[in-house]
Amino acid sequence: MGRCNVKERQLLFNAPMVRALLAGTKAQTRRIIKPQPQMVTDKRIEPWRGDPAVLLSLLADSGRKCPYGQPGNRIWVRETFFAYGRWVTRYSEKKGSDECHFIDMTAECDRTYQYDAGSPDVPLAAGRGGALPGWYKRPSIFMPRAASRILLEIVSVRVERLNDCSDADARAEGVAPDQVRQLSVFGANDVERAAIYRRAAIAPYERLWESINGAGSWAANPWVWVIEFKQVPQHHQK
Repeated sequence: MGRCNVKERQLLFNAPMVRALLAGTKAQTRRIIKPQPQMVTDKRIEPWRGDPAVLLSLLADSGRKCPYGQPGNRIWVRETFFAYGRWVTRYSEKKGSDECHFIDMTAECDRTYQYDAGSPDVPLAAGRGGALPGWYKRPSIFMPRAASRILLEIVSVRVERLNDCSDADARAEGVAPDQVRQLSVFGANDVERAAIYRRAAIAPYERLWESINGAGSWAANPWVWVIEFKQVPQHHQK
């Protein structure tokens, strides 16, 4: 299938997850379903407590398919990056005041984008003034398609409650198993040892989730999109 026929969307990933993608240890991502699905029980509207497969079908039938794509679609990764350029001041009709806008000159000046996940030694410009261009650290939300270095193809999409994430799924999220938890198998019986190993990656994934979504977000146990993907090569990198 030609690339022109493949739908592409973008997703933001933080530096640890970008490094996991580059290392080939991340093959899943979970994103909160918004708004959270509900059901009517005894004439009351309550959070959905039914079968995940049924919920997935109902969401699709109501026009609420996964906003991040379907199997076969692609996702280009947005991450914190460094671009070469300069700042200009423009008047905003909407705000009724001047605003600073970044002019990306990376390709024009024959530079190559750099990435925060790689901790590059980039000589950052001081402030936003001056006519000469320089290197600036840019948030992932502002990354242009041309700067993206990671392209993913969606393999499958499902829905589940966050806390139903298995240890294998947590590892597929790119987290390393908790070494302290694994060491606690010494002195445990076979049943306890098996349980410890099964949840070795859950604890670090819980910490990762809360670092992104805030304290208490794991205990809230929301319904999430579970997107499985594989990496595909890019041939247009500049």
